[in-house]
Amino acid sequence: MPIKPQILAAISGAVSAYIAAEEVACQAAALTGAAAVAAPGPAVSLWALAGRSQAMQLRLLMQRRSLR
Repeated sequence: MPIKPQILAAISGAVSAYIAAEEVACQAAALTGAAAVAAPGPAVSLWALAGRSQAMQLRLLMQRRSLR
């Protein structure tokens, strides 16, 4: 089923308008310095990451043992 030229033109116009709006938003964010704002939330702790990694590894080992 071929797409009608009018529908194809409407889709193309909508996509190009969306891309243009995104470019304008990115340029505005770069000018205001919004990208330089730190991410909200606590700082990443290496001890917490190591503990979570070890807990996940222990869980994986326990699952493998229980499948035998």
